[in-house]
Amino acid sequence: MGTATTEWTAADFVPERHRARRFTRWCAGLLFAGVSVVVGCRTADTDGITPVPQLLAFLPWLLVPTGFGLLLALLTRWRPGLVWGIALLGLLAWFIEPYGKSSDPSGPAIAEFRVLTSNVEFGRGTGSLVPVIRRERPDVVFVEECEYTCQATLRKDFNTEFPYRQAVAAAGSHGSIVLSRFPLRGTKGVTGTMGMPGAVADVNGHSVRLQLAHPMPPLPNQVALWRRELNRLRTFAAADPTTPTVLAGDFNSSQDHAAFRRILDTGLRDGARMTGHDRTPSWPERFAPNFGTQIDHVLLSPDFSANSARFLDLADTDHRALLVDITLHQHE
Repeated sequence: MGTATTEWTAADFVPERHRARRFTRWCAGLLFAGVSVVVGCRTADTDGITPVPQLLAFLPWLLVPTGFGLLLALLTRWRPGLVWGIALLGLLAWFIEPYGKSSDPSGPAIAEFRVLTSNVEFGRGTGSLVPVIRRERPDVVFVEECEYTCQATLRKDFNTEFPYRQAVAAAGSHGSIVLSRFPLRGTKGVTGTMGMPGAVADVNGHSVRLQLAHPMPPLPNQVALWRRELNRLRTFAAADPTTPTVLAGDFNSSQDHAAFRRILDTGLRDGARMTGHDRTPSWPERFAPNFGTQIDHVLLSPDFSANSARFLDLADTDHRALLVDITLHQHE
C-alpha cells in the first residue's frame, strides 16, 4: 500500500502572503492614525481631550512610530500609506521648529541677573538644590513643590543671601517660594490648586514683575483644570505689558500645547528657546537629556535678552532645574 504525498505549489502560498501583507499594512495604518490624531490637534491649535494633551508633550518622539509605519508601508509597497506617512513626517518636522519670538531688545542694558527655577518634588530635592544655589549664585530663585520643611530649610540656609521672600506655605506639592536678592513687594499671585506666589522686584530702581508658575498637570481627569490654570497665567502675562516680567516655574506644558503657546502669544519669550535650548528635556529627570519633554520654563517680556541657559540635574526630584542669565534693557 503506497503512501500519499501532497505537492505544494507557489500558488498555495499566495493567500498566506496576502494575509501577512494586509496585517502589516493594518499595523502601519494604525500607527499613522494614532499620530494623525495628535498632529491634527496640533494643526488645529487645540489640545483636545485625553490622551492628546499627554501625547502632545512628547510630540517630537512621534517621529519614531511614524518612521516605523513608513518602513512597514515601504516593505508592503503600500503607496497610500507612503504618502500618508511622508505627510505626517513633514508636519512633525514643521511643528518641531521653535515656537515664539527670539529677537533681542535694542535698548541699552541697565541690569543683569541670574534666575533659577526648580521643582523639588514634594520637597524631597531640597537637599540637592541647596548646594546648587550656593554654587551658581542666582539672584532670583523660584522653587515649586516646596512644602513646610523645604521653606524652613531655604530660609535658614539663605537668610542673609536672600533676605526677600514671597511664599505660599502649604504641604506637599501645594507649597512654593520665591527667593530674591532684590527688594520685593508681594502681590496676590495667580490663583491655582498649587501655590503660585508673585511679587514686584526692585532691580536697580526698576520694577520687575516676578511670578511663579505651577499649574496642575494634564492628568486624564483634570485636563479642563490644567487648561484653566494655564489661562490664568496667560491673563497675568497680558495684564501689564509695560512692566518687565519674569514668569518662571513648572508649567506642566511645552511649546506643543496650545494653552502654553497662548501665554507666549502675549509677547513673552522663552529663555531656553532664546539661547538655543528649545527642545532640551527637563522632565522626567531620570531619562534626561536623552528622552523627555521641556515643561520647566523661564519666560521673559520683550525688555529682556537671555545670555545663557543651562538645565541642571538634581537628585531626589523628577525635574531638572533651569538656570538662565538675563539682561534687562531700557525700553525704547
